[in-house]
Amino acid sequence: MTPASPAPPAPPAPPTATYRIQLHPGHPFAAAEADVPALAALGVSHLHLSPVLEAVPGSSHGYDVTDPTRVRAELGGEAGLRSLSRAARAHGMGLVVDIVPNHMAADPVHNQALRTVLRDGPHSPYAAWFDIDWAAGGGQLLLPVLGARVGGAGAAPRVEDGELRLPGGLTLPLRAGTAGLPLAELLDAQWYRPVWWRLARTELNYRRFFTVNDLIAVRVEDPAVFDATHATVLALLDEGVVHGLRVDHPDGLTDPGGYLARLHERAGGRWTVVEKILADGEPLPPSWPVAGTTGYDALRHVDAVLTDPEGARSLLEQYRAFADPEPEEGGEWQATARRAARQIAGHDLAAEVETLTRTATRVCAADLHLRDHAPWALRAAVRELLVRVPVYRPYPEQTPAETAAVLTERAAEEARAAFDVPEEAHAVDVVRRLAAGTLTGLSDPAGAAAFRARFAQVASALHAKAVEDRAFYRYVPLLSACEVGGDPGTPALPPEAFHAFCARLQRDWPETGTVLSTHDTKRSADARARIAVLAEFPRVWGEFLTGAVRRAGKDAAAAVGMPFTWAAWQTVCALLPDDGTPPSEGAVPYADRLAGALLKHAREAALHTTWTEQDPAYEEAVERYVREGLTGAAADQLPALAERLGPYVRAHVLGAALLHLTMPGVPDVYQGTERDRRTLMDPDNRAPVPAPGGTLHALDAQGRATGLDEEKLALTATALRLRRRRPGLFGAASGYHALAARGPAAAHCLAFGRGPGEAPPLVTAVTRLPGALHQAGGWHDTALPLPPGRYVDLLTDARPHQGPRYEGEAALATLFARRPVALLHRQEE
Repeated sequence: MTPASPAPPAPPAPPTATYRIQLHPGHPFAAAEADVPALAALGVSHLHLSPVLEAVPGSSHGYDVTDPTRVRAELGGEAGLRSLSRAARAHGMGLVVDIVPNHMAADPVHNQALRTVLRDGPHSPYAAWFDIDWAAGGGQLLLPVLGARVGGAGAAPRVEDGELRLPGGLTLPLRAGTAGLPLAELLDAQWYRPVWWRLARTELNYRRFFTVNDLIAVRVEDPAVFDATHATVLALLDEGVVHGLRVDHPDGLTDPGGYLARLHERAGGRWTVVEKILADGEPLPPSWPVAGTTGYDALRHVDAVLTDPEGARSLLEQYRAFADPEPEEGGEWQATARRAARQIAGHDLAAEVETLTRTATRVCAADLHLRDHAPWALRAAVRELLVRVPVYRPYPEQTPAETAAVLTERAAEEARAAFDVPEEAHAVDVVRRLAAGTLTGLSDPAGAAAFRARFAQVASALHAKAVEDRAFYRYVPLLSACEVGGDPGTPALPPEAFHAFCARLQRDWPETGTVLSTHDTKRSADARARIAVLAEFPRVWGEFLTGAVRRAGKDAAAAVGMPFTWAAWQTVCALLPDDGTPPSEGAVPYADRLAGALLKHAREAALHTTWTEQDPAYEEAVERYVREGLTGAAADQLPALAERLGPYVRAHVLGAALLHLTMPGVPDVYQGTERDRRTLMDPDNRAPVPAPGGTLHALDAQGRATGLDEEKLALTATALRLRRRRPGLFGAASGYHALAARGPAAAHCLAFGRGPGEAPPLVTAVTRLPGALHQAGGWHDTALPLPPGRYVDLLTDARPHQGPRYEGEAALATLFARRPVALLHRQEE
């Protein structure tokens, strides 16, 4: 592997690569600072920090901000952040921080800005911060904080020390002059209404993050609110403490493009990426002044190009035969996603749909030619159109043609078909034109603008909840495809699609972010690799599953359901080490990790139990199946399965890593994933990890990696160090050149060149679908034609100048003799 080079004196702009660190009270700034030397040696140019502003005490993630004007004390405060920045700069690195403009914690104790709004209502200087519909609540902000109805059995609210103490101990400020009123009058006199938490589903009158009542939306579209909530972050940028930004959930904002333009101007154009999920073929709005997305679109293309399409179809057939799911409950992808969207729109987001209905009713009532649309018809039209938005949301800056591609005429026709009376279906046309912003000359233009903005915001929440947080847990033939940004209905893509995607990135967004694992992915890249390989061996998977279910007990499988059983055993496969034994016990025992992830899976699927309507008997059956089935006698088949699949898992893990680290864009390495790291959904994927320092130092000294863990670390360090040493090979001035192998196994080599000019000095080559390659007899005389020059493999165990040279073409049987990937660099003359 390439040895470490001296660190540059200052962080490059844009980054050459970032390393994501999850900060929390157990892993504060000081812990990150201790890892700086090791991460500098790894080769990253910037540390990528989870949110650093004041959050709810004890928060494990920091997205529940309580005070955007202060750096979080539990992490070490501003002094700790500055110290980390100095340490990073001393090693030639910078800091990128994650910011959360869309929402804050709806915590009436720790969010002091919100607490003043509870006391002073619309007169509070902070009232403009929060997206509250005071009229919908009769002048009160609904607070869903009670465990039971306010008038039900149990302790009643009472006044204590000049505050309102609720059952459970929560205290709220009182409106001036109301402390002496009788309880019922006192409650009615407040600027807030404490209620049973279940009322939020239909009665909530503040915008929230998705369906999370504990996160209240912030009106950053107001310049004064933007200034107040961004002053600290902007000051840290101006002073050189922070050098780049990741923007969380811009799709929740009223005007994402307008917000990003203001941020770009105020941040001095510093490197910024946005957490935007794109559907296949959906472009990032070109007017957004950002470097690109955080990279889920890259994840989608890397995973899909390494997935066997024929095998994925075979798995789907097996899954349907094994689990026999109804089409809308996991049998067909589109039907499953549509059913989930209907359920979310009608239940979980009922309050948001009602807000849209009220707004549309008000707009229609103000215009003579729009009157006489019944609220129920407008509500139905809103729901029917929302569930048919094929992407996350439309945007204000889109042209009518672009908006029409989101709110299609076909969707409108299907929505009209939901009405029995054709004349009543005219509500669909009204709602569609309001959502698209094509109704002009209205008497209530402000109401129309508010509807358009809120429709887009609700569409985003609906897509996320219906697809990522429900349908992904129902349609489970290949869990590796059920990932953020993924398309389980089309789990595989051909190399041509991958190359076209990379060419577009290099042309349009060469400094975009790219990822394979994040704090939000359902499974880490290496866990997904172990599942994706099953598509290359559907018969092996079928035999394993049949035996495992038999040994674990068919009655136990029936108790949790066959679709869940299928998903549970794929989850076990995701965590398999090379030898098939249960993973070594870490902070959380293996069985507990499985139990937590699979209970979450069951609740998200919402077929037998949910987060809010739990079925204790079913959840006990899930727990038993984990303890007695997945980790019981049936698990003795796992070593044989791991041995059978091990070489192909290795090829997938290393291939995905090398594609990620050398394709267009700025790769983000999620903490710990420089090694072979197998994790499930949060909180499993957010645990602290040791820095790679010791192992990396030993690899630098001895030059030979042993085992997949060290192989991946060596590959990652080699690629990252090259990016830092030769940024011109990868950045905006570089190029992307698809390369095609020739010969009988050409389809199993995915290769491209990087660097400026028509003769790229760097070539990435990985093995694609190694299982099918093996079954076809190997590489035979397949070769990869190379650009002019003499190339050496930087991943060789020997020093690159001591390894074999390749000129003209590389015989793939030779190139991939020791490992299934190669990073070829042209020797300087």
